[in-house]
Amino acid sequence: MMAADDAGAKTSLQRGLAILRVLAETDESGPDSGSGMRLTDIARALELTPPTVHRILKTLLDEGMVEADKTTKRYRLSVDFFALAARAGNPGNLRDVCRPIILRLSATLRDTIFLLVRSGFDAVCLDRSEGPVPIRSFTGDIGGRIALGIGQGSISILAFLPEEEREEVIRFNLPRMHGLGFLDEVYLRTEIARVRELGYASRSTGLLPGMAGVAVPILDQQGHAVAAISVGTIAERLNDDRLPVVVDILKREAAGVSRLISPFDPVLRRPASVLGGSGP
Repeated sequence: MMAADDAGAKTSLQRGLAILRVLAETDESGPDSGSGMRLTDIARALELTPPTVHRILKTLLDEGMVEADKTTKRYRLSVDFFALAARAGNPGNLRDVCRPIILRLSATLRDTIFLLVRSGFDAVCLDRSEGPVPIRSFTGDIGGRIALGIGQGSISILAFLPEEEREEVIRFNLPRMHGLGFLDEVYLRTEIARVRELGYASRSTGLLPGMAGVAVPILDQQGHAVAAISVGTIAERLNDDRLPVVVDILKREAAGVSRLISPFDPVLRRPASVLGGSGP
Protein backbone atom coordinates (compact mmCIF):
# COMPACT_ATOMS: atom_id res chain seq x y z
CA MET A 1 0.00 0.00 0.00
CA MET A 2 2.84 2.37 0.86
CA ALA A 3 4.57 1.61 -2.43
CA ALA A 4 1.36 2.39 -4.32
CA ASP A 5 0.98 5.69 -2.46
CA ASP A 6 4.59 6.61 -3.22
CA ALA A 7 4.09 5.77 -6.89
CA GLY A 8 0.94 7.88 -7.02
CA ALA A 9 2.69 10.83 -5.38
CA LYS A 10 5.59 10.52 -7.84
CA THR A 11 3.19 10.49 -10.77
CA SER A 12 1.38 13.59 -9.49
CA LEU A 13 4.68 15.37 -8.96
CA GLN A 14 5.86 14.50 -12.46
CA ARG A 15 2.59 15.73 -13.93
CA GLY A 16 2.77 18.92 -11.89
CA LEU A 17 6.28 19.60 -13.15
CA ALA A 18 5.14 18.87 -16.72
CA ILE A 19 2.38 21.46 -16.35
CA LEU A 20 4.87 24.02 -15.06
CA ARG A 21 7.15 23.33 -18.02
CA VAL A 22 4.41 23.69 -20.62
CA LEU A 23 3.24 26.93 -19.00
CA ALA A 24 6.84 28.18 -19.01
CA GLU A 25 7.13 27.50 -22.75
CA THR A 26 3.93 29.45 -23.39
CA ASP A 27 5.13 32.23 -21.10
CA GLU A 28 8.22 32.69 -23.27
CA SER A 29 6.31 32.84 -26.54
CA GLY A 30 3.55 35.31 -25.71
CA PRO A 31 3.94 39.04 -26.44
CA ASP A 32 3.09 39.94 -22.85
CA SER A 33 5.22 37.10 -21.41
CA GLY A 34 2.26 35.76 -19.49
CA SER A 35 -0.70 35.09 -21.83
CA GLY A 36 -1.17 31.61 -20.37
CA MET A 37 -3.07 28.51 -21.47
CA ARG A 38 -6.57 27.14 -21.05
CA LEU A 39 -7.07 23.94 -19.10
CA THR A 40 -8.09 22.01 -22.21
CA ASP A 41 -4.98 23.19 -24.07
CA ILE A 42 -2.75 22.02 -21.22
CA ALA A 43 -4.49 18.65 -21.15
CA ARG A 44 -4.10 18.26 -24.91
CA ALA A 45 -0.42 19.26 -24.85
CA LEU A 46 0.39 16.72 -22.13
CA GLU A 47 -2.05 14.03 -23.26
CA LEU A 48 -3.82 14.05 -19.90
CA THR A 49 -7.52 14.17 -19.09
CA PRO A 50 -8.99 17.59 -18.18
CA PRO A 51 -10.09 16.36 -14.69
CA THR A 52 -6.50 15.25 -13.96
CA VAL A 53 -5.08 18.57 -15.09
CA HIS A 54 -7.72 20.48 -13.12
CA ARG A 55 -6.84 18.59 -9.92
CA ILE A 56 -3.12 19.31 -10.28
CA LEU A 57 -3.70 22.94 -11.25
CA LYS A 58 -5.77 23.42 -8.09
CA THR A 59 -2.81 22.24 -6.02
CA LEU A 60 -0.44 24.54 -7.91
CA LEU A 61 -2.85 27.44 -7.39
CA ASP A 62 -3.09 26.69 -3.67
CA GLU A 63 0.71 26.68 -3.44
CA GLY A 64 1.00 29.97 -5.31
CA MET A 65 3.00 28.54 -8.22
CA VAL A 66 0.29 29.22 -10.81
CA GLU A 67 -2.27 31.98 -11.21
CA ALA A 68 -5.53 32.00 -13.15
CA ASP A 69 -7.14 34.81 -15.12
CA LYS A 70 -10.83 34.68 -14.23
CA THR A 71 -11.80 36.53 -17.42
CA THR A 72 -9.88 34.51 -20.00
CA LYS A 73 -9.84 31.24 -18.03
CA ARG A 74 -6.14 30.94 -18.74
CA TYR A 75 -3.46 29.68 -16.39
CA ARG A 76 0.08 31.01 -16.18
CA LEU A 77 3.12 30.86 -13.93
CA SER A 78 2.85 33.22 -10.97
CA VAL A 79 5.17 35.99 -9.84
CA ASP A 80 5.89 33.87 -6.75
CA PHE A 81 7.13 31.06 -9.00
CA PHE A 82 9.57 33.38 -10.77
CA ALA A 83 10.70 34.88 -7.47
CA LEU A 84 11.43 31.37 -6.18
CA ALA A 85 13.30 30.44 -9.36
CA ALA A 86 15.28 33.67 -9.20
CA ARG A 87 16.50 32.88 -5.69
CA ALA A 88 17.65 29.47 -6.90
CA GLY A 89 19.30 30.60 -10.14
CA ASN A 90 20.58 34.06 -9.26
CA PRO A 91 20.71 35.75 -5.85
CA GLY A 92 20.10 39.19 -7.38
CA ASN A 93 17.51 40.66 -9.69
CA LEU A 94 17.72 43.30 -12.39
CA ARG A 95 17.04 46.16 -10.02
CA ASP A 96 19.67 45.00 -7.52
CA VAL A 97 22.24 44.35 -10.25
CA CYS A 98 21.72 47.72 -11.91
CA ARG A 99 21.38 49.97 -8.86
CA PRO A 100 25.13 50.51 -8.28
CA ILE A 101 25.65 50.90 -12.03
CA ILE A 102 22.97 53.58 -12.25
CA LEU A 103 24.43 55.47 -9.29
CA ARG A 104 27.94 55.23 -10.76
CA LEU A 105 26.81 56.42 -14.20
CA SER A 106 24.89 59.33 -12.74
CA ALA A 107 27.90 60.44 -10.70
CA THR A 108 30.35 59.96 -13.60
CA LEU A 109 28.29 61.49 -16.40
CA ARG A 110 26.51 64.02 -14.17
CA ASP A 111 23.22 63.28 -15.91
CA THR A 112 19.99 61.51 -14.94
CA ILE A 113 20.08 57.76 -15.54
CA PHE A 114 17.02 55.57 -16.07
CA LEU A 115 16.52 51.82 -15.97
CA LEU A 116 13.55 50.86 -18.14
CA VAL A 117 11.99 47.42 -18.45
CA ARG A 118 9.37 46.09 -20.80
CA SER A 119 5.84 45.55 -19.52
CA GLY A 120 3.59 44.28 -22.29
CA PHE A 121 3.17 47.12 -24.80
CA ASP A 122 4.85 49.65 -22.50
CA ALA A 123 8.21 50.50 -21.02
CA VAL A 124 8.22 51.04 -17.25
CA CYS A 125 10.76 53.05 -15.27
CA LEU A 126 12.18 50.51 -12.84
CA ASP A 127 14.80 52.80 -11.30
CA ARG A 128 16.45 56.19 -11.78
CA SER A 129 19.22 58.34 -10.36
CA GLU A 130 18.98 62.11 -10.64
CA GLY A 131 21.75 64.21 -12.14
CA PRO A 132 22.47 67.81 -11.14
CA VAL A 133 20.61 69.25 -14.16
CA PRO A 134 16.78 69.22 -13.89
CA ILE A 135 15.16 67.42 -16.82
CA ARG A 136 11.79 66.25 -18.06
CA SER A 137 11.25 62.66 -19.14
CA PHE A 138 8.54 60.56 -20.74
CA THR A 139 8.22 58.07 -17.89
CA GLY A 140 8.71 60.50 -15.01
CA ASP A 141 9.45 58.84 -11.67
CA ILE A 142 9.90 55.17 -10.82
CA GLY A 143 6.82 53.23 -11.91
CA GLY A 144 5.99 55.63 -14.74
CA ARG A 145 5.25 54.07 -18.11
CA ILE A 146 5.22 55.01 -21.77
CA ALA A 147 4.22 53.18 -24.94
CA LEU A 148 7.07 51.19 -26.46
CA GLY A 149 8.45 53.34 -29.27
CA ILE A 150 8.30 56.70 -27.47
CA GLY A 151 11.62 57.95 -26.12
CA GLN A 152 15.13 56.58 -26.48
CA GLY A 153 14.98 53.89 -23.80
CA SER A 154 11.62 52.65 -24.98
CA ILE A 155 12.54 52.44 -28.65
CA SER A 156 15.83 50.69 -27.87
CA ILE A 157 13.80 47.93 -26.20
CA LEU A 158 11.29 47.77 -29.05
CA ALA A 159 14.01 47.57 -31.70
CA PHE A 160 15.53 44.44 -30.19
CA LEU A 161 12.37 42.44 -29.49
CA PRO A 162 11.80 39.25 -31.51
CA GLU A 163 10.39 40.26 -34.89
CA GLU A 164 6.91 38.79 -34.35
CA GLU A 165 6.54 40.53 -30.99
CA ARG A 166 7.92 43.78 -32.38
CA GLU A 167 5.33 43.78 -35.16
CA GLU A 168 2.50 43.16 -32.71
CA VAL A 169 3.67 46.01 -30.48
CA ILE A 170 3.91 48.36 -33.46
CA ARG A 171 0.36 47.52 -34.58
CA PHE A 172 -1.01 48.02 -31.08
CA ASN A 173 0.94 51.16 -30.18
CA LEU A 174 0.74 53.28 -33.34
CA PRO A 175 -2.73 54.69 -32.47
CA ARG A 176 -1.50 55.45 -28.93
CA MET A 177 1.58 57.24 -30.30
CA HIS A 178 -0.46 59.50 -32.57
CA GLY A 179 -2.27 60.73 -29.49
CA LEU A 180 1.10 61.81 -28.05
CA GLY A 181 2.05 63.86 -31.10
CA PHE A 182 4.19 61.11 -32.60
CA LEU A 183 4.89 61.30 -36.34
CA ASP A 184 3.98 58.15 -38.27
CA GLU A 185 4.74 54.49 -38.93
CA VAL A 186 7.43 55.28 -41.50
CA TYR A 187 9.32 57.36 -38.93
CA LEU A 188 9.00 54.64 -36.28
CA ARG A 189 10.24 51.87 -38.57
CA THR A 190 13.10 54.05 -39.78
CA GLU A 191 14.14 54.67 -36.18
CA ILE A 192 13.90 50.97 -35.33
CA ALA A 193 16.18 50.09 -38.26
CA ARG A 194 18.61 52.79 -37.21
CA VAL A 195 18.71 51.60 -33.60
CA ARG A 196 19.26 48.00 -34.67
CA GLU A 197 22.14 49.07 -36.90
CA LEU A 198 23.86 51.31 -34.34
CA GLY A 199 22.99 49.40 -31.17
CA TYR A 200 21.67 52.51 -29.43
CA ALA A 201 18.95 55.17 -29.68
CA SER A 202 19.79 58.86 -29.53
CA ARG A 203 17.71 60.93 -31.94
CA SER A 204 15.32 63.32 -30.24
CA THR A 205 11.68 63.24 -31.38
CA GLY A 206 11.19 66.85 -30.37
CA LEU A 207 8.30 65.90 -28.09
CA LEU A 208 10.22 67.29 -25.10
CA PRO A 209 11.79 70.56 -26.31
CA GLY A 210 15.33 71.14 -25.10
CA MET A 211 15.67 67.58 -23.82
CA ALA A 212 17.83 64.83 -25.30
CA GLY A 213 18.77 61.31 -24.41
CA VAL A 214 20.63 58.20 -25.41
CA ALA A 215 19.86 54.61 -24.51
CA VAL A 216 21.18 51.12 -25.08
CA PRO A 217 19.26 47.85 -24.70
CA ILE A 218 20.01 45.17 -22.14
CA LEU A 219 19.82 41.90 -24.03
CA ASP A 220 19.08 38.36 -22.88
CA GLN A 221 21.02 35.29 -24.00
CA GLN A 222 19.05 35.18 -27.27
CA GLY A 223 19.95 38.77 -28.11
CA HIS A 224 16.47 40.10 -27.34
CA ALA A 225 15.90 43.24 -25.28
CA VAL A 226 14.44 42.91 -21.80
CA ALA A 227 15.39 46.37 -20.53
CA ALA A 228 17.37 49.51 -21.32
CA ILE A 229 19.75 51.93 -19.65
CA SER A 230 19.00 55.51 -20.66
CA VAL A 231 20.61 58.91 -20.11
CA GLY A 232 18.33 61.93 -19.93
CA THR A 233 19.84 65.39 -20.18
CA ILE A 234 19.59 68.77 -21.89
CA ALA A 235 20.29 68.81 -25.63
CA GLU A 236 23.59 70.69 -25.53
CA ARG A 237 25.14 68.05 -23.26
CA LEU A 238 24.80 65.37 -25.97
CA ASN A 239 26.76 67.03 -28.77
CA ASP A 240 28.65 65.18 -31.50
CA ASP A 241 31.84 65.05 -29.42
CA ARG A 242 30.30 63.70 -26.22
CA LEU A 243 27.72 61.30 -27.66
CA PRO A 244 30.17 58.54 -28.77
CA VAL A 245 31.82 58.56 -25.34
CA VAL A 246 28.49 58.19 -23.53
CA VAL A 247 27.35 55.45 -25.92
CA ASP A 248 30.55 53.47 -25.36
CA ILE A 249 30.15 53.68 -21.58
CA LEU A 250 26.49 52.62 -21.71
CA LYS A 251 27.20 49.69 -24.04
CA ARG A 252 29.91 48.33 -21.76
CA GLU A 253 27.66 48.60 -18.71
CA ALA A 254 24.70 46.99 -20.52
CA ALA A 255 26.87 44.09 -21.70
CA GLY A 256 27.96 43.49 -18.13
CA VAL A 257 24.37 43.47 -16.90
CA SER A 258 23.33 41.03 -19.65
CA ARG A 259 25.75 38.46 -18.24
CA LEU A 260 24.31 38.79 -14.73
CA ILE A 261 20.54 38.91 -15.15
CA SER A 262 18.43 35.88 -14.37
CA PRO A 263 15.81 34.76 -16.91
CA PHE A 264 13.57 33.95 -13.93
CA ASP A 265 13.70 37.47 -12.49
CA PRO A 266 10.05 38.42 -11.75
CA VAL A 267 10.81 42.02 -12.72
CA LEU A 268 11.44 40.88 -16.28
CA ARG A 269 8.21 38.88 -16.33
CA ARG A 270 5.68 41.17 -14.71
CA PRO A 271 7.30 44.44 -13.58
CA ALA A 272 3.97 46.08 -12.83
CA SER A 273 3.26 43.45 -10.19
CA VAL A 274 6.68 43.92 -8.61
CA LEU A 275 6.26 47.70 -8.62
CA GLY A 276 2.77 47.45 -7.20
CA GLY A 277 1.10 48.88 -10.30
CA SER A 278 -1.08 47.41 -12.99
CA GLY A 279 -0.22 46.69 -16.59
CA PRO A 280 -2.21 47.46 -19.69
